[in-house]
Amino acid sequence: MQLIRDWYKRHFDNPQVMGLAVVLVVGFLAFLVFGSMLAPVLAALVLAYLLEGLVRTLERWRIPRLLAVNIVFLFFFVGLLLLFFAIIPVVAGQVAQLVDELPRILNSAQALLLQLPQHYPQLFSEEQVTEMIFAVRREALDFGQRLLTSLSVQSVLVLITLLVYLVLLPFLVFFFLKDKARLVGWLSSYLPRDRDLLVTIWRDIDRQIGNYIRGKFLEIFIVWIVTYVTFSFFGLSFAMLLSLTVGLSVIIPYIGAAVVTVPIGIIAYFQFGFSDTFIWIMVAYAIIQALDGNVLVPILFSEVVNLHPVAIIVAILVFGGIWGFWGVFFAIPLATVIQAILKAWPTVDSELAGGRSESA
Repeated sequence: MQLIRDWYKRHFDNPQVMGLAVVLVVGFLAFLVFGSMLAPVLAALVLAYLLEGLVRTLERWRIPRLLAVNIVFLFFFVGLLLLFFAIIPVVAGQVAQLVDELPRILNSAQALLLQLPQHYPQLFSEEQVTEMIFAVRREALDFGQRLLTSLSVQSVLVLITLLVYLVLLPFLVFFFLKDKARLVGWLSSYLPRDRDLLVTIWRDIDRQIGNYIRGKFLEIFIVWIVTYVTFSFFGLSFAMLLSLTVGLSVIIPYIGAAVVTVPIGIIAYFQFGFSDTFIWIMVAYAIIQALDGNVLVPILFSEVVNLHPVAIIVAILVFGGIWGFWGVFFAIPLATVIQAILKAWPTVDSELAGGRSESA
């Protein structure tokens, strides 16, 4: 018991630390319990946080905040309309087309697999290949049927959800930007009065998360557009669907790029065969990934705290399991938040050391 008391006094015998701990616990429980219900609010909050950087830029150009908010919101609303009425229908159409193409792709794959016993008789027998073909065909057809059934059954719910987001998101984003000062002041009134530690940590977190969110959205957009132009140039089928998948894959470092390479290689191979076009597509895709990892990421995330790859993967698994897509998206900034809190968390020993240094 004495050991526990000493640990408690060393880490929590400070009003500011207790206030920080209460804010963290309440915030975590609120997101855990009400996260799914408040999904539109959270999405609008993220978008408003993203657009706040553009509003600040216009304010630095001596444009009044209300006018700056209206200009940024106008561009955001036009982009939202393009997303809902131009991009999403194309992607949905290509998904349905890909499901229709599955039997043809499976037939081509079957012909390739049947050649394995002839070329590699010591590794594959005809019985093994036949069982493999039946298993792959069964799983692929079941997946296609489940996907079509899911889309047909949930199409009404998906449409209603999209309409809700289309109506609520612009409304919430506009007022988050317009009334930022009032909302922040209202929220601050419920925080502890002695909150110097909380303010210090928040400033560090605000800088890091703001840079990460804006940089990640910009990275997704750039990779998506460049990949779409590249695939369209080579005439690759499902260019919009594949390029959007590549853009979203940057959300999951290391793993995303490796996973999305498989469908690109399969579709390119079955469309062009092992030809020069197939090779150039894969080379171009590899160049895009190399430029993203070695040029674009260092430029966009130069001010974000570096984390070890193991810490990134653990954060993705933990927060993705808790909050799904948004947990994966915010895995790195949340891990950075934890790192910043642990670094700034004062202890009695550190305070005593600081007092000794000041007295000296």
